[in-house]
Amino acid sequence: MSDEERIDQKIAEIAATADEYPAVVIIHHVPTQTVRYLSKWGLELLGATLEELRALGPAFSPTYFNAVESDEYMARVFQLMYANDVPEVHTFYQQVRTTEREGWSWYLTSMRRLLCDAHGGPLLVMGLAVPLHPENHFAAKVQRLIDENQFLRQHSDMFARLSARERDVLRLLAWGHTAAEIADKLFISVQTAETHRRNIRQKLDATSVFELMEYARAFDLI
Repeated sequence: MSDEERIDQKIAEIAATADEYPAVVIIHHVPTQTVRYLSKWGLELLGATLEELRALGPAFSPTYFNAVESDEYMARVFQLMYANDVPEVHTFYQQVRTTEREGWSWYLTSMRRLLCDAHGGPLLVMGLAVPLHPENHFAAKVQRLIDENQFLRQHSDMFARLSARERDVLRLLAWGHTAAEIADKLFISVQTAETHRRNIRQKLDATSVFELMEYARAFDLI
């Protein structure tokens, strides 16, 4: 049996029950990064036919997903599919543009290898996408986590400039401690604490406690 015949057979097996799942089912062809199957619910949400989605090829992701996140996680997912020393299931959040509402909708998606070729290379990956409706408080928390992750990526080089001691001071600054309190907790002089605080603000180009707190939260100091 050829790879294409095996692909068709596997997709037929999934499609037989896919519309019964409380999630959108999607199957990608890994070598071409092309959608090969999307369950009925998914087609309705995107307002497209399977033929239209397949014709997009690799342009499928930037067409329907937030490009800022899509380029990063999709590249990583397809890369991980070729690795043998990582978990088979990869879970992440996605922002999707659907017909359900204006703007972006949040989805929690899990993907795994579904079919491999004779050499162990991935042919198909399957994803299950569950919507996180905006009225659910969990969606707002996900948004905050995504915002922090984006802040982390954009400012990691600046944060790397801080020494270990400066990170200790930053953590205490984010908690609202004064220079005197920081000096007492870290067993340093008040003058040294002031110097650390000044250097931190310069290295991070931060002018307010709020900006310092953003760094502390994004880099897991608090």
